[in-house]
Amino acid sequence: MREHFVTGEGLRQVLYRLHDLDLVGYWAWREDPEAERLMRFAIRKYRWLATNHGCDPDDSGYAAFDAMRTRAVRTADDPWAVVTRAVQVSLIAEERAAGLLCSNPQARRHVMWSNHDARRFCEYENDVLEYHPAMRAPAMLKREQDPHFRRGMERNTSPAEAADMIIALLTSLGWPNNTATCAVDYVATRLTESKNRSAAHSLLRRDEMGRAALDLNREAWGTLLRLVLGDPEPEFQSSLAGHGLLTLFLCGYEPAEFMADDALVAEISQTAPKKARRIDA
Repeated sequence: MREHFVTGEGLRQVLYRLHDLDLVGYWAWREDPEAERLMRFAIRKYRWLATNHGCDPDDSGYAAFDAMRTRAVRTADDPWAVVTRAVQVSLIAEERAAGLLCSNPQARRHVMWSNHDARRFCEYENDVLEYHPAMRAPAMLKREQDPHFRRGMERNTSPAEAADMIIALLTSLGWPNNTATCAVDYVATRLTESKNRSAAHSLLRRDEMGRAALDLNREAWGTLLRLVLGDPEPEFQSSLAGHGLLTLFLCGYEPAEFMADDALVAEISQTAPKKARRIDA
């Protein structure tokens, strides 16, 4: 026997009846036989949609139940179309939540859409440097003929070694060692949490708490970000200034090459934080 809630208008009538019973204190969705048949029908109807999103068929029933209790479904021109869309959105969010290791409401947020699913380091045979987008940069022309480049290619520079080179460069030009070490480590940590260098630069530029914790003024903080991560302006995208010291050191550059740049040396020296003077009692 074909149930009349299979049609859109039949579903509307059933939902209005169940809603009216709920208003008078009757547990319609729990005790009404037609409500039970409706939910069984919904689970069967959306089981393949649930399977396509890696969810249990019962998950589609929960989503359909939440949707059918709303006024939007009861007053829609096509109630089943609204329910179908609501179930689809809920299953997509459930699939993303399982991949992101977060709750369903968090997975529905727009800011989470661009994040990739959680992955374990053991899933990769290669080192993080070889697959993480933040460590990638366009190939630089004519570096193959540079002896420093060939020397660097004999043994790859690790991210930790590149960070140590930046710290040594800053320290030699007047930055306190503790400040330089903490600042570079902080920037490198935020870089690994971002999808690319531009995103990390944008995030850190507005990070007032981090800057205050490192006791850096805006000029020193801006210079540090631009030197380590590269200048974010489009006109510097393919230049050395656009790549940043971290990427350049990873590609085989040596600190001596930057010490020969008078403008760079002056900029780092002029923005170096002043060491706190010791006040004798």
